[in-house]
Amino acid sequence: MDGAASNLSEAFSHVDTWVFDLDNTLYASDSDLWPKIDQRITLYVMQLFGEDGLSARALQKYYYQRYGTTLRGIMEENGVDPAHFLDFAHDIDRSALAADPALSRAIGALPGRKLILTNGSRGHAEATATQLGILHHFEDIFDIVSGDYLPKPEMATYRRFFERHAIEPAKAAMFEDLERNLKPAKESGMRTVLVMPKTGQQDHRDGWEKVVSAPDYIDYATDDLSTFLGRLVPAVTGRAAPV
Repeated sequence: MDGAASNLSEAFSHVDTWVFDLDNTLYASDSDLWPKIDQRITLYVMQLFGEDGLSARALQKYYYQRYGTTLRGIMEENGVDPAHFLDFAHDIDRSALAADPALSRAIGALPGRKLILTNGSRGHAEATATQLGILHHFEDIFDIVSGDYLPKPEMATYRRFFERHAIEPAKAAMFEDLERNLKPAKESGMRTVLVMPKTGQQDHRDGWEKVVSAPDYIDYATDDLSTFLGRLVPAVTGRAAPV
C-alpha cells in the first residue's frame, strides 16, 4: 500500500497539514522507549495499589484496553493526579534513541504545517522529538492534557485538535502506528497512513494492537516512514527528494 509516485501525487497534493503520532510512529517499534514507559506505568500501578508485579500488570492492561490509556482508567476509577502519573511514566532514559537525519530532512521538506498528536505528554513528545533531531519542524504538540485526558481514538479529541489548530481535516494527513486511531481521522476526512513494523522487526506493542492487514479506512501503509516521506515530497512538491 505504499503507492506509486503518481498515486501519491493524486492522494496528497491537496494536503497542507501533516499530523504525526509520536510513539512507535516517529521512531521504530523495536526502540526501547515504549518498553521503558510500559515498565514505568506498571511500577506506578504497583505503588498506587500496593500490588505485586503480575497483578499490577494485569490491571494496567485492563485499564489500557478498556479506557484507551492506563491513565484514563485510573482517573475514572481511582481519581489519581494525572500530572504526577505523566511525569512518572515518562521519566526514562532516551539516550539509546539515535537521531534520524533522513526523517528530519523528509519532514522538513513537506510543504505546509506539521503537528504531533499524541496520547503521551508534551514533555515526553518534546524530549523524544529532540532526541530524534526533528522537534524544530513541528508547529505544536497536541498531547493528552490538550485533549482533556480523553485519548485517541475518541472523536471528541480529534474535534478539539482540529478546532485548537484551525485544521480543515479534508486538507490534512495523519501518520499513526495504531490502526484504530486512524478510523476517526478517516471519518473526519483526513488522508491516513499506517506506520507498521518491518517484517521480522521486534514489535513491543500489545498483541491486540498489531495489525495483520490494513482495514479499508487506511489509505496507505508503510514500514519505513522516512522512505515513504522521501517519495512523498517530490510527488507533492515537484522537487527532488531530500538527500
